[in-house]
Amino acid sequence: MGDSGLKILIIGGAGMVGQKLAGHLAASGLSGGPVSELILHDVVEAAVPAAPFPVKTLVGNIADPRQATELAALRADLIFHLAAIVSGEAEQDFAKGWDINARGTWWLLEALREEYETSGRSYVPRLVFTSSIAVFGGPFPDRIDDEFLAAPQTSYGAQKAMTELLINDYSRKGFIDGISIRLPTICVRPGKPNLAASSFFSSIIREPLNGREAILPVSDTVRHWHASPRSATGFLVHAAQLDTALLGARRALNMPGVSCTVAEQIEALRQVAGANAVALIRREPDAAVMKIVENWPRNFAPHRALDLGFTAEAGFEEIIRIYIADDQPRR
Repeated sequence: MGDSGLKILIIGGAGMVGQKLAGHLAASGLSGGPVSELILHDVVEAAVPAAPFPVKTLVGNIADPRQATELAALRADLIFHLAAIVSGEAEQDFAKGWDINARGTWWLLEALREEYETSGRSYVPRLVFTSSIAVFGGPFPDRIDDEFLAAPQTSYGAQKAMTELLINDYSRKGFIDGISIRLPTICVRPGKPNLAASSFFSSIIREPLNGREAILPVSDTVRHWHASPRSATGFLVHAAQLDTALLGARRALNMPGVSCTVAEQIEALRQVAGANAVALIRREPDAAVMKIVENWPRNFAPHRALDLGFTAEAGFEEIIRIYIADDQPRR
């Protein structure tokens, strides 16, 4: 950390989670010390929050090795690596998924290692990586605990798992101080549906709450693991300030969340917004989405993360109310 405070870099700073995180840092900073500068990098220009410190934007593609070199040369004290293409797109475009979700991180880690060497081995940034529960593949136990094998069954999951291993090894060698947080599906996401296979989990809540029809491509019995955007921000901030010595050699953590079926999601919507909102959900089965989702985990026992102080919502109704409070457009 410099004399004036932390220099923070968010890679993927224009995305939903990146913008939530930037807004939080601008408003509240970090309890571990003052922020001197915030840099938002993405493939498009990021919106800049009002902040009591300088906020800069950079535009570029993490899959370009030259970008990795430029980002590492910033010598940020804290790096949040959020950049990725989403699960459905990574499955449809194999080469693009590996270029961005895996090779891009490899270039970044190699560039950070070079900065470590040229600094006389004094530059060792904290790197917080958003991994995913997609690193797990079936068959699943009723609840996945911290000892369950990571064996992904999608390209996206494989890319996230590979990055976790890289971060473990670069941290073991002392080049970075890394931590990977396996996010639940973030719900309810504001904005419009995206190409993520999980997008419908948000759509079936967000669209009816805003008076629009939503498509449900899977059965009511599908069970999944969720947390709100507010929790995702909390996970990242907590990971940034965590004593990583407590992690030992295992630097990937399953984040807490809420396990519920689609039917339970819909019932929570009914409790919050009434039957008219539920009536806007139209069932339209999609075999491709179902094939991806059936290989995703359903429930967790994230004892390590809970013991380390990570927290999430207690139920899905709470997740809906957080969307209404934080993100629902005002009429």
